[in-house]
Amino acid sequence: MKVGIINVTGYAGCELVRILRHHPEVEIASVTGRSAAGQSLGQVFPHLDNMGLNVTAELSDDVALVFSALPHKASAEACIPLLERGVKVVDISADFRLKQADVYREWYGVEHPDPTYLEEAVYGLTELNRPAVSDARLVANPGCYPTSAILALTPAIASGFIGSDVIVDSKSGVSGAGRTLSMATHFSEVNENVMAYSLGGHRHLPEISQELDAAAAANQPVNLTFLTHLIPMTRGILSSCYAPLRPDIAQDPDASQRVRQLYREFYADEPFVQVTDAPPQTKQTLGNNQCLIHPVVDPRTNRLIVISCLDNLVKGAAGQAVQNMNLMCGYPEQTALESLAVYP
Repeated sequence: MKVGIINVTGYAGCELVRILRHHPEVEIASVTGRSAAGQSLGQVFPHLDNMGLNVTAELSDDVALVFSALPHKASAEACIPLLERGVKVVDISADFRLKQADVYREWYGVEHPDPTYLEEAVYGLTELNRPAVSDARLVANPGCYPTSAILALTPAIASGFIGSDVIVDSKSGVSGAGRTLSMATHFSEVNENVMAYSLGGHRHLPEISQELDAAAAANQPVNLTFLTHLIPMTRGILSSCYAPLRPDIAQDPDASQRVRQLYREFYADEPFVQVTDAPPQTKQTLGNNQCLIHPVVDPRTNRLIVISCLDNLVKGAAGQAVQNMNLMCGYPEQTALESLAVYP
């Protein structure tokens, strides 16, 4: 199958090339990049020189599926004509994740180019939406922070094990901000420094709330506090999630074992989610498509604590996009995604 990548010169775009190079069913037929059009991909990224790809301003017409790694709004504007031509799309931006156009406008500050697609788009967290992803022609690839938070909390929320007041404290490497230069990601500003940001509300908050509320079903909607931090490393997200346990669970002397069993059963058949016996570290996900999850109970406060780790450019972006593509096109879900983490 021939695929295209819009904005191959971003971190998610070039990571897609790295992963798809080993996909036995896929040929990367066309890649675009606004600033690098007319150059070979090897001129932009020397480590991809042997791909033999040229960066163009527009996609070729012979692709069956396209990954869009453009920023929000620009991505939707590029994807909608493709959908009208019958091309399948995996959008890595935020343009199709939120189901309500007014919520999208509130958090992203622009009008959606065509809100009718918000209802059709499938939220591409395959662990929770596998059947819908398999039948989709438009998949909204989840954000990196939301992937870590939603996978960490869904088992407890869906089972009613926790109350509705939830705190997610997340930390990300600098690549999550993309390749665009800014003072906030300047080496001298980031190195040997940790800072909280978006204290007034991160753009991923409504996405997390939307999906956790869906998981809660008949339970009370989630009251989410979401705080993000930038830390001086290139890749990785670590989310620490906290919520009060249901009283009968908290009073059970085997509460920790019950919670751990809940998580193991929930993710028993998931190839890319591991429930770990020890707290995971971001480096243990470097370069692979795993989300590592460690749930524990704090008996002093009767709270559930869940730690989750992932690589923001793989499970948080390009790897998850390939996982979605595999399902959409009927390929084995793990194809091209079975690499172990690069450790240490």
